[in-house]
Amino acid sequence: MIESGQSSLAEIFDAHRNRLERIVAFRLAPKIQSRVDPSDILQEAYIEIARRYDEYLVDPKVSIFVWMRQITLQKMMDVHRLHFREKRDANREQRYLLEPTSQATCLSIARFLIDEITSPSQAVIEAEETQRLQLALESMNEIDREVLALRHFEQLGNAQVAEILGLTPTAASNRYIRAAARLGEILAEIEPNPRDRKRDSP
Repeated sequence: MIESGQSSLAEIFDAHRNRLERIVAFRLAPKIQSRVDPSDILQEAYIEIARRYDEYLVDPKVSIFVWMRQITLQKMMDVHRLHFREKRDANREQRYLLEPTSQATCLSIARFLIDEITSPSQAVIEAEETQRLQLALESMNEIDREVLALRHFEQLGNAQVAEILGLTPTAASNRYIRAAARLGEILAEIEPNPRDRKRDSP
């Protein structure tokens, strides 16, 4: 499970840095993205990783990347708690931002996809479409939705997804196929009308 050779922990972390930063950028609460730099979260994560590295080496239950990802997400959750602890009951979004999965994942996927399928002139309807897409995603099986997030948005391999979720590789692959098909159905319902796209074109 551990990379072989004489690579230092810093070198191992640097090899995974871009992937970890992409994961943080995807999972980070939209309301604090302008105030929090993912690289700062990675810096805090590395400090914790270095502190616990010897402990990990004694009993590595998961691959080192999955272990680093777990710690990085824990640090991201700490940032969420810091920014939202005074507003915990302000609205529905803030109540679930402390978790890196479930409803928070729905919001992350929804905002990512809406940015892809709407044009700047459709900004007025963006919030409404995001809410519709989020609610549709929440109707999916939670594990299927998380498999989708890990594979499609975190861009992890099937083996890593299986390891993170405690599934067999076959089960993880089957769930991804099912989730991708369901996402296609959802997007077909949300996708703007082609005539709207034509109106938005210069």
